[in-house]
Amino acid sequence: MKRFFLLLTAMMTAGLMMAQAPQVLGKSHAMQRIGVKGHYLLLPVQEREENATVKVMAAGQQVQSLNVKLAVDQIDYYVPLDIQRFGAKDLLLDITFQGDRRFTGAMKDFVCWKEMKQSDTFDTQNRERFRPVYHHTPRYGWMNDPNGMFYKDGVYHLYYQWNPYGSQWENMTWGHSTSKDLIHWEAQPTAIEPDALGAIFSGSCVVNGSDVVAFYTSAAKSQVQSMAVSKDNGQTFEKYAGNPVLVSTEEDFRDPKAFWNEDIQRWNLVLAVGQEMRIYSSKDLKEWQYESSFGQELGCHDGVWECPDLMRMPVRGTDKQKWMLICNINPGGPFGGSATQYFIGQFDGHKFTCEHSDTRWMDYGKDHYATVTFDNAPEGRKIALAWMSNWQYANQVPTKQFRSANSVPRDLDLFEYNGQTYCGVTPSKELLALRGKTISKPTEACEVVVDLKGSMELVLSNDLGEQVVMRYDADQRTFSMDRTRTYASFSEAFPCKTVAPVYGNMTQLRIFVDHCSIEAFDAEGRMAMTNLVFPSKPYNNIKVKGGKAVIYEIKN
Repeated sequence: MKRFFLLLTAMMTAGLMMAQAPQVLGKSHAMQRIGVKGHYLLLPVQEREENATVKVMAAGQQVQSLNVKLAVDQIDYYVPLDIQRFGAKDLLLDITFQGDRRFTGAMKDFVCWKEMKQSDTFDTQNRERFRPVYHHTPRYGWMNDPNGMFYKDGVYHLYYQWNPYGSQWENMTWGHSTSKDLIHWEAQPTAIEPDALGAIFSGSCVVNGSDVVAFYTSAAKSQVQSMAVSKDNGQTFEKYAGNPVLVSTEEDFRDPKAFWNEDIQRWNLVLAVGQEMRIYSSKDLKEWQYESSFGQELGCHDGVWECPDLMRMPVRGTDKQKWMLICNINPGGPFGGSATQYFIGQFDGHKFTCEHSDTRWMDYGKDHYATVTFDNAPEGRKIALAWMSNWQYANQVPTKQFRSANSVPRDLDLFEYNGQTYCGVTPSKELLALRGKTISKPTEACEVVVDLKGSMELVLSNDLGEQVVMRYDADQRTFSMDRTRTYASFSEAFPCKTVAPVYGNMTQLRIFVDHCSIEAFDAEGRMAMTNLVFPSKPYNNIKVKGGKAVIYEIKN
């Protein structure tokens, strides 16, 4: 993790140079001339302010546009704008502010003008007490949906919705990280940036021979689907000259998931469109034929459907194979806000048919969303990652340098219970390598394994009286997690108790604790629950009734 956090790291005070004074052109408009003397222009951010639109001009041509909350009277943190990339000796910033001047004061007095600086380095060293130890996070800035995940030549590639210019949602770009073990992630250069078609929303990648082909939503006035090709294993992409490859009159038309279907010898693509999924097919990844739609009168429809995935998997202990369609929804989750539902059935390359009428959730916590799997994963595995947050409060969680993490990796499969087929969710085997020595008390990053004797209660607490209570009811076959007595002043929607069904008797519980999260799994994969927590001090006490707990330190 050290390499991850120290990428581009150096003290921000090294080699700083003051920017020139701005030209104030009106109540909300200013221009500023920048003589390029460093690699980065460090922009001071104040999160409570409205976004300012910054157009970067070189030789009279616009070379970039971004939205950033430029500081008015207080600096929360800095974000880097790479100004060397434009190859110009000087740049003109055309800036339009959105805030109300009655409250923010005269533009000429804004602190951003005095503190906007240049540097050859940008400090990404971790100073956040809530930044996870063994979960993937962006090196700085905002992150939401995992995108374009694939495995090739021994490397897992994770792209993600990223804002390089602030720790709240904006400026959607594909960030990029790589890993050889699903645990230790190395930050890579930005993969796909916004263009004239719009911001770069969620999508997928497929491995096609030596190429990696990315599909993503270009989001501007309308949402359209675009394609880009990488010839260097996903490090850089060239956008297809014929973009967009799919268009629609629908307002919500996004998140393409593509995959090769051996049965029909064609590519399939699934798109989230309003409150349904649309399925397409193609021979060449460029021309797409509409096949069918799925979702009417099935599952939860309390919000917009997003981030689909479709895969075939074996059913444990049988010779059966079935298909599963993942459908993320926001709002509409079982405990409010964002969640991941799924459907089990059959797919013939043209139409998906669901075999059940009830709504099923992949994870019964409040912080598990945008779940998708890696393309081309080894051994035929279906390895999933989720965005570990909830749109009800994702922009307000108590961090500043970064916001959001991904869940631990999970392997998906299918199992039967009482004549029905369900999705199994098991912590990926790579997580076992994190286990260090056994310890007597929990720490801010640890794994707790509990052998159950029936019903159980487990309490994690700190010396301030903050606690998280987990209970397994063997008679009702339910598991619950109560975080109502943990730090939550940033959002009224945060305190909650989440409850999950357990499809069978649970005999072992695995709990992954990191600085700001608790993920609980039935060891046999029949229950998963992911919840954020923000304790004022780490949980350092544990009490267990009805089970025996072993605590492993994290060896990272």
